[in-house]
Amino acid sequence: MNLSSLGFFRSLRKDNQQFAVIGLGRFGRSVCSTLSRLGYQVLATDIDEKRVSEALNDEIVGHALQLDSTEPGALKEAGIFEFDTVIVAIGNYIQESIITALNVKEGGVPHVVAKASSEVHRKLLKRVGADHVVFPEYEAGCALARTLTKPSILDRFDLDPDNSIVELIVPDEFHGKTVAELQLRNRYGLNLLAVSQDGKFKINPEPTNRLERGSAMVVIGCNKDINRLPI
Repeated sequence: MNLSSLGFFRSLRKDNQQFAVIGLGRFGRSVCSTLSRLGYQVLATDIDEKRVSEALNDEIVGHALQLDSTEPGALKEAGIFEFDTVIVAIGNYIQESIITALNVKEGGVPHVVAKASSEVHRKLLKRVGADHVVFPEYEAGCALARTLTKPSILDRFDLDPDNSIVELIVPDEFHGKTVAELQLRNRYGLNLLAVSQDGKFKINPEPTNRLERGSAMVVIGCNKDINRLPI
């Protein structure tokens, strides 16, 4: 997430328990199964009857319908316009994706999330009213590239293009040193948020906490400074 997305996420209703997902490809199925596992009610749709049947048989969603989302009447009849948040997960079919996003937005849905497959696709989705656009393949590709080049970094949360929070394996050079001895802020311009201990994270560790090889630590700071760590 970045600052430009902040307004969208702040506008989401915390008490919203229902979501509609249009498109049951890999991305749509993943969204459905995760939302369902978390206890939310999900209505899924796809133009392909086979995909709808598979979603119901695999029990990744409680309700699924076969419909053509480029037809506003079909969306209205299915009750899609009554949902607070709709995810357009079509992605690979650009024309159908754009028309669907337009239909859903014109139908009065306040929060429309859409999957894009390219920058042009993203711009078109935003033009027709999509509130938030995601690039699953692009984001996964970036994450993989980072993992391959910096295998010591276990997880990363980008605050903006220049700053991040990262979880990383404690470097060998830090083994046996206390938090105070590391002087992360003075030496690297980074702040230590947590260290792992006995399988759990200790938040805001004491200056006397000693780091161990093979454990994990979480730091926040500028990406240039993070890249200076001995990893």
